[in-house]
Amino acid sequence: MRPPLAEASEKVNILLVDDQPQRLLTYESILSSLNQNLITASSGLEALEKLMRIEFAVVLLDVSMPEMDGFEAARLIHEHPRFERTPIIFVTGVHMSELDRLKGYKLGAVDYVSVPVVPEILRSKVAVLVELYCKRRELVELNRHLADTNEQLARANAALQAEKTRELQALNTSLQQANLEMERTNLALQGEIAERARAEQALKEADRHKDEFLAMLAHELRNPLAPIRNAVHLMKMKSLADPQLQLSRDIIERQLIQLSRLVDDLLDVSRITRGKINLARRRVELSELVARAVETVAPTIESRGHALTVEIPQRPLMIYGDPMRLTQALSNVLGNAAKYTDTGGQIILRARRRRRDIEITIRDDGIGIVPEVLPCIFDLFTQLDRRTGRHQGGLGIGLALVRQLIEMHGGTVWASSEGPGKGSEFVIRLPLSIERANTSEAGGPGARAAKPPEPVRPPQRRILVADDNPDARESLATLLSLSGHEVYRAEDGSDALEKAESCRPDVALLDIGMPRANGYEVARQIRGQPWGRHMVLVAVTGWGQESDRRRSHEAGFDSHLTKPVDPHVLDELLART
Repeated sequence: MRPPLAEASEKVNILLVDDQPQRLLTYESILSSLNQNLITASSGLEALEKLMRIEFAVVLLDVSMPEMDGFEAARLIHEHPRFERTPIIFVTGVHMSELDRLKGYKLGAVDYVSVPVVPEILRSKVAVLVELYCKRRELVELNRHLADTNEQLARANAALQAEKTRELQALNTSLQQANLEMERTNLALQGEIAERARAEQALKEADRHKDEFLAMLAHELRNPLAPIRNAVHLMKMKSLADPQLQLSRDIIERQLIQLSRLVDDLLDVSRITRGKINLARRRVELSELVARAVETVAPTIESRGHALTVEIPQRPLMIYGDPMRLTQALSNVLGNAAKYTDTGGQIILRARRRRRDIEITIRDDGIGIVPEVLPCIFDLFTQLDRRTGRHQGGLGIGLALVRQLIEMHGGTVWASSEGPGKGSEFVIRLPLSIERANTSEAGGPGARAAKPPEPVRPPQRRILVADDNPDARESLATLLSLSGHEVYRAEDGSDALEKAESCRPDVALLDIGMPRANGYEVARQIRGQPWGRHMVLVAVTGWGQESDRRRSHEAGFDSHLTKPVDPHVLDELLART
């Protein structure tokens, strides 16, 4: 028998399960301010025993426990019909892979908390689940009350109908019954409409929270990437005699590029699914796109010892599209081919004209694609190697992004493979830009690549670098100093304003999230001064969404650079100022 529900005003029960007493004391201290009943258990068995006697709003469950770990305890809890909806928050002190997290979610976990526990995060997560529990409990009581009320109304209506039946003719009685049936139908329809409206509002809120989370995630990931990129560039400016140090520097650079692309891909998928990406279209030559894509994945191809063959027509083939996005799509496919091909493999990129289309084929002799994965290869979070047991890393969003970008350009993309170990082939078709395009191709294919631009050497400037992150500030300032610029440093917004007024720099590189005055406020105050109206203001920040760029423009910034900033991009910007 299920324990009776308590009144809505009563405290709810929260079960804390951990084999370490000191952690239990920590959880009790953190959650005491919620003013609820905190009940502890030191093992999975003890937790199950208490669940059989007491109803809980939420279970805080340690993953790593002796005899019965958190996953097993969660499985037993949710297998019982009484507890299948009881929310569980896993607490873990070790790094968990995406598969471990997926396992936890399949067992009923609603969230994870990592040790050391951040009190505000744990308290807010538990508070939300307690509130949901209370709302659900109130809803049960309300439904029970409505059922009683409906029963009373039904009895009253029955008595009334009986009285009217005696007084009215058979026709009036039939009409009354029909009216009652219509009323019930209308009430049901109104309830469904209200429920749908609530569900739509909940979806909008969830989507808004997701967007806020992605923006915060990108900001928090990009901030530490900035000093790492600057440090790598500083190392490249210095001659390293030790081969091991050179190898270490190259490894750091490759992994930094990979991490930056993962962050950008994650945000791009979110933007595209919400229709937030605008393509900057122009006529661009196929050879230019291929050269850019090959340059992007060259470090990966070289590190794995692959042989890349590029065969494109000698006469230009033009595409009307966004060069950056099309390069991104091509480099994602090339990067997948490099990643899923064993060392020393062969990768071939061929392009040709097919009537009014350009067909680009990328073929490799890598691990191939198993038949059951092939139909969903372009779906989000699909891993090419999930059936082979050879984990290659990544979030499984690169190919999903490829399909979305290609379709936004009016093209198509598909994949084929003869099976595991037999390589794979990806085919991209894009509309040919007919305007001034050649109608015939050269006699034979040949490798073509755009000549890389000459490095830009900007003139010496007086530059202010303002960032509350010491590593980001010092690494960027050192990088600029070595390039011959006169650099001033500021550690917060107030300091940035003072340095800008006293030093009068030509260029100010301002972080947005600074204490004592954020970057927007600093930019507005500088623009409000006669000496700051012509100063070049550049936002250097981890916030990179369109709304952030719009805010920086409105605050008076001339440019908006997202961390980690490519030093070559910064040099080009300084050369234009």
